[in-house]
Amino acid sequence: MAECALEYALENHPDAAITVLHVVGEPSPWWGEATSLALKEDVEEVAAEQSAEVFDDARALAAEYDVEICTEVRLGHPARAILNRAADFDAVVLGSHGGSLVDRLVVGNVAQKVFRNAPVPVIVAR
Repeated sequence: MAECALEYALENHPDAAITVLHVVGEPSPWWGEATSLALKEDVEEVAAEQSAEVFDDARALAAEYDVEICTEVRLGHPARAILNRAADFDAVVLGSHGGSLVDRLVVGNVAQKVFRNAPVPVIVAR
């Protein structure tokens, strides 16, 4: 769904400066990859490594629209991380939910929290 959100932003806001934010979640039973972060020495480095493929895919999609994007990695709870950055932008575009059942339960909740609490307009792409 994040890819749908990026595609929506690229198609509907071709002149916008776009930042792709990838949030690596806090360690918990719900976040398999994030739980492994707790065992690593350099958490930021591991988060950047986990984000590399996401950013490569995002850059490739943006290149199809002849657009360069900025990328940013944050650690923590996804909704909180998005809301902490939202005021720095004119709008937030995010996917309605992730792909797995756990993503739909948790990330769908993220979209809802961002939609309700963001200080800027929020577009939820499906």
